[in-house]
Amino acid sequence: MVDQIVQVKGLTKEFPNTVAVDQISFDVSRGEFFGFVGPNGAGKTTTINMICTLIKPTQGTAVVAGFDVKTHPDQVRRSIGLVFQDTTLDERLTAWENLEFHAVIYHIPKSIRKKRIDEVMELVELKNHRDDIINTFSGGMKRRLEVARGLLHSPKVLFLDEPTIGLDPQTRSRIWDYLDRLRQEKDITIFLTTHYLDEAENCDHVSIIDQGKIIALDTPDNLKASTGLDVIHLKTSDNQKIKRELEEKYDLPVSINQGELRFEKENAESFLPIVAADFKTRIKSIGIRRPTLDDVFLNLTGREIREDDLPLRKGMSKIAARAKGKR
Repeated sequence: MVDQIVQVKGLTKEFPNTVAVDQISFDVSRGEFFGFVGPNGAGKTTTINMICTLIKPTQGTAVVAGFDVKTHPDQVRRSIGLVFQDTTLDERLTAWENLEFHAVIYHIPKSIRKKRIDEVMELVELKNHRDDIINTFSGGMKRRLEVARGLLHSPKVLFLDEPTIGLDPQTRSRIWDYLDRLRQEKDITIFLTTHYLDEAENCDHVSIIDQGKIIALDTPDNLKASTGLDVIHLKTSDNQKIKRELEEKYDLPVSINQGELRFEKENAESFLPIVAADFKTRIKSIGIRRPTLDDVFLNLTGREIREDDLPLRKGMSKIAARAKGKR
């Protein structure tokens, strides 16, 4: 039997006039990379807040590293590391001073404090910047330092809340390299929330939440295979007209995304010549690709996760600070 380090059963959170999280259940295995994805308002942030003991569940249970979030919140907090979407570093301090302050809060013994700080700074390749003031750091360097801070007290589970938002593609790739190496070198479980579904494809398992309910949970490969269809996209001279013709002639649901027609079909390679012959010069370009997690989400919900679906977490830093004060 695989050791489950996070166990969620029937977790529910009700607010006045709304149910933010509705009877969700899932497990996270020790040492795995778990992705939790969903649009704004889906209940993703509320779920993470309950698991991390930042808010209390209305119903249900969540157990982290063997400790119930309701009956043993202090033990849960000692078992987890948190990296929030918004930067919570003190930009007036140096990198070393930020980590030392965190070490004191977590009661890391003074005898090993310097060694632990050196270790985590080495891991994220910031040791040469230990005495630099944070307000001189790039966005990627700040994110790496926050990952180091989250690891300082040797947590069993590291929660990462949109860790690469606002970063350029190259820096995003480097962060993923650090996280992959982290999992290989340390006995740690990584719980990731992200709106970048291409990033979620790096996870061992992905849970998709929408409107307070989990609508899919499996490996990325199994989720993509579940669609059973290839994706065809067309650029045409008249998207609206050809969309209607495709839907009427082939009984296909066709959408328009970013100026292209998009639909799904089995054995797409055989279907492409038929479409090309039917619409001839009205097609500017035609392509086919295998399903992605974006396609899975679109199939399940009828819409895409867009940039403006990002969860707003402006109050999370205050909640996190309050939780730290209880340690």
